[in-house]
Amino acid sequence: MHDIEPHYNWRHIYTAEEDSLSPFYGREYSEFLFSDRVYNHFIHPQWDDIGSPTLFLKLLYCNYSEEFAVVELIGEWNDCLNNDIMILKREFVDVLISEGIKKFLLIGENVLNFHYSDACYYEEWFDDIEGGWVAAVNFQNHVLEEMSQIGIEQYFYWGGELNELAWRTYKPQYLKQKVETVFNRLIGI
Repeated sequence: MHDIEPHYNWRHIYTAEEDSLSPFYGREYSEFLFSDRVYNHFIHPQWDDIGSPTLFLKLLYCNYSEEFAVVELIGEWNDCLNNDIMILKREFVDVLISEGIKKFLLIGENVLNFHYSDACYYEEWFDDIEGGWVAAVNFQNHVLEEMSQIGIEQYFYWGGELNELAWRTYKPQYLKQKVETVFNRLIGI
């Protein structure tokens, strides 16, 4: 896992550590000091720690005027043991919502598994972004099946092309448009 880096091809457009509204403003990163880990596996030092021992992320892009953010995740999403959704919501999502972000594009290809507890924080997230959305892109099928067991699909969009989207080939604004086009088809608009 230590060689899985967050997507870096948009760094010339946006970096969270230079964004004064970002929860990661002012952070400094090492390319050589590996300190964070998911269980016994070190992860690349470019990932951001949100307070969960198993779930890390990278804010790849945030556009306040268009009210959307692209977030890449890595690790185990464990609501059962670590209440990761509460940590994610309080330490990261709430900060972005307070700055006007209503559309969250979550890249989940590096989320290894999901352990659920209940859907309360997902419902709260959904309620807090009235008129917005949360899209789950490229999550592994077994993770989506586990998420479906507690009904998270009523709060997140996924499925169809969102499960196999070549998102790295898009610039952030075009990726947002593509995702909106896909889930508009999914819900029949």
